[in-house]
Amino acid sequence: MSKIQSHVFEQVYSIMEESFPLIEYRSFEGQQALLTNASYRLLTKENDLGEVIAFLGGWEFDEFCFVEHIAVKPSIRGGGQGKQLMMDFIAQTNKPVVLEVEPPDEEIKQRRIGFYERLGFHVNSYPYVQPPLREGQPDFPLLLLSYPSLLTEEQFQSYRDTLYAEVYQVISK
Repeated sequence: MSKIQSHVFEQVYSIMEESFPLIEYRSFEGQQALLTNASYRLLTKENDLGEVIAFLGGWEFDEFCFVEHIAVKPSIRGGGQGKQLMMDFIAQTNKPVVLEVEPPDEEIKQRRIGFYERLGFHVNSYPYVQPPLREGQPDFPLLLLSYPSLLTEEQFQSYRDTLYAEVYQVISK
């Protein structure tokens, strides 16, 4: 991965702070440290002025790819930037793609799941929790979505174990 310029990363992190609850992203230093990980990918979309307006942070593993974060600057959401970034990411791989989402207990969360389903993702029913990304945070119950099809229980367990070891750096729960 090419070295990302610090002002670009700062813009990405700013969008991350605006788009996700604190429990769903690392500290600035922790997130920046991922840029040196050979498995981590950061795709950005800039406007005509060169400002980052959307980003996708993902991981590529032997068996699958994982979208950890995808977000569009709040002021321009709904214009297709997130969809295009996700489609670009999927087009770059021939592996299954997984991502985490919050359970659909609020309208915005239901709409978010609908967005992913329209892109071809499927909601897996296996129990899943995101380990803490910051010191002192609790486990965070989420759903694991997969593209292009549902995961078998064996795939789910294998992917979860990889995520826990590589992304969250914890032993399987």
